[in-house]
Amino acid sequence: MENDRETNVTAESVKIKNFCRDCGLELLQGNELDYITFSSELINRPGLLLTGFEDYFGDGRVQVVGNAEYYYIHSLPEEEKRKAMERFFSKRIPCIIYTRSINPSPYMLELAEIHNIPIFMSHLTTTALNTVVSNYLERLLAPMSCVHGTLLEISGIGVLLTGRSGQGKSETALELIHRGHRLVADDAVIVKRLGEQLIGTAPEKIKFFMEVRGIGIIDIRSMYGVASVLPQSDIDLVIELRKWSGDEEFDRIADKAEYEEILGKNVPKTVLPVMPGRNLAVVVEVAARNLRMKRMGYDAWGDLMKNLKD
Repeated sequence: MENDRETNVTAESVKIKNFCRDCGLELLQGNELDYITFSSELINRPGLLLTGFEDYFGDGRVQVVGNAEYYYIHSLPEEEKRKAMERFFSKRIPCIIYTRSINPSPYMLELAEIHNIPIFMSHLTTTALNTVVSNYLERLLAPMSCVHGTLLEISGIGVLLTGRSGQGKSETALELIHRGHRLVADDAVIVKRLGEQLIGTAPEKIKFFMEVRGIGIIDIRSMYGVASVLPQSDIDLVIELRKWSGDEEFDRIADKAEYEEILGKNVPKTVLPVMPGRNLAVVVEVAARNLRMKRMGYDAWGDLMKNLKD
């Protein structure tokens, strides 16, 4: 699977309207801009810069202006106020957010327009806004990998189906959806790591679409309803579908744990042989439920060994 992955941990551009929606912001300046690019998940309050101390300024960070910064600026004589704001806008910053429904001065809006820096306003307190935006940026800029496969949620377990083309990933996924499980992504899965969590989503342009050989492209959400799809899911189990050649040995007992490394995290893995007449959907469903039972503390293999020893 390593050859099917591309990793990206640099910067991300998002639509300004989506940033406003996800963080509860109002755009005050920057209507002519469609996108905003973030390269740091850290947030900065520019108080020290406004006083003239420029060392260690957080270039590339979202700048948050709260009561302290706002009242400090307005306490300055007019000439010093202009110098402070010009110094502020000379830095490389993606955007400025005013908290507590504070409105920036006309000169601030004018400088923002000159430097093409969007300004937002939030009704939240500075502390609350920092939490919202930090969580948003953490998810947006998390280490990312694009994996070739199909991701579903099966009985509360996120299952990533992998394997070479033609092994039956989409057909197996279609049968699982027909049985009441939910599709997250087909063909391409965007994986992000948040701490010890691996979160999988679909690329926006192909979300909830699936290619089925002999039929073509189908829209799972339109065909099966909104309950048949999910926007994202944890990745708890990797199941590789592998064509059985007749002479290859597969582990029938599965007493030894196997793992797949994704973004530095080991995910439990099962290899299922693909052969004529085998109902892969049922086997995948059983594998997911078996993992769920193990997490709840029940291990069938351990119980069997205990019975054999008694």
